[in-house]
Amino acid sequence: MSETVTFADPAGEGKPVELEVAEVSRDLPDHDLRVEHIPTPDPYYVDLGMLYRLARLEAIRREHFSATPLHLALRGHRGTGKDHDLEQFAAHLRTPYYRIPLTGEVRDITLIGSVKLHGDGKGGTESRWEDGDITRALRGPALVNLSELNAAGAETLFALHGLLDRHQALELPTGEVVRLRGDVRVFGTLNPTDLRDYAGTQTLNKAFADRWVIWEKDFPDEDDLKMILDKRHPTLLPDVADALIKLAVEINASFTAGDALTRVETPMSLRTVLDRVPAGLYMYADSDDPLRRAWEEFVLPHIDPYDRDHYETVWAAVVRRGPSERPYAD
Repeated sequence: MSETVTFADPAGEGKPVELEVAEVSRDLPDHDLRVEHIPTPDPYYVDLGMLYRLARLEAIRREHFSATPLHLALRGHRGTGKDHDLEQFAAHLRTPYYRIPLTGEVRDITLIGSVKLHGDGKGGTESRWEDGDITRALRGPALVNLSELNAAGAETLFALHGLLDRHQALELPTGEVVRLRGDVRVFGTLNPTDLRDYAGTQTLNKAFADRWVIWEKDFPDEDDLKMILDKRHPTLLPDVADALIKLAVEINASFTAGDALTRVETPMSLRTVLDRVPAGLYMYADSDDPLRRAWEEFVLPHIDPYDRDHYETVWAAVVRRGPSERPYAD
C-alpha cells in the first residue's frame, strides 16, 4: 500500500486532504541525484493556508483533471515566502524539487538542452545531446518551480508553450519528444508588475499568462507573524516580538499602499523579520536598546535613502524606544 501524507486546513474549516507521496523508481538512470533533490521539511515552517490550498488543488488534479494542464503560479512581492511554500509542498510529498530561475540571461538551450562536443577517448570528439534544466527535471518525478516567470525573455517563454498547453511536451532539437509525466508538476512564481523596482521584470505575454492558474501571495498579517515568530524564536520576549511584528505590519502596509506619494519602495520581508532582526537582537543583546541597534544594523541598510524618513516615522510611532532588557529568555 502506498504511503500517504495528510494536509490539514489551518483555519479548521475544510476537510483534511490525503495524498500519496512520490515514488522515485530505482530504474531511473539519475535515481541517486534525483533523490538528492528531495527537500528537507523545515521544522519552523508554518502553513498559513497555502500548503493546504496546494494540496486541495493537487487532489483535484489527481481525481478529475489528470489529462488537463493546471499549472499554478504564485504572484507576490519579494519576501512573502512563495518559493518556500512550493519547496515545503515538495518536501511533504517527498518529491524531487527543481527551482529554475528564469532570469534574463537564461536561454532556451539552457532550459531545454543542446548538443555538445565530448572527447571520444581516441584523440577526437563526438557530439552528444545534454539535457537542459527543465528537460532533466521532466524525466522523473518532480515538482518544477519556474521562478521569476516575468523576468524571462521571449525565446524562453515560447520554448515552454508546448509544455504548458494541451500538448504537454517538449520537442527537442534531436526529434525526441519529452512528455509531461503524470508525476511531474510545473509551478511558477512571479512578482507583481507595477512601479516597483523589480529589475528585469515585465508584464507577462498574454498567451503565456493564459497557461497558468495565478494565485496571489500576500504579506503575513499580525496574527500570522506572531505564529511564525513563536515557532521559530520561542524564547523571544513578548514585548520585543510585538514591537517587531507591528513594525513589519506598518511598513508593509505602506509598501502596498495605492497612493504613490505615501508608499515606500522597500518592504520588511520575512527574511528580515525572521532571520536578520533576530540575529541582530542576539548580537546587541547587552546594549541599552537591542531592538534599535538591530534596526540600525540589519534593517536600515536595505532601505533606499528616500524611504528612510518613513521607516523612522514608523519606528517613532510604533516603538519610540525598544525594551532595554535582554531580548531572549534563554
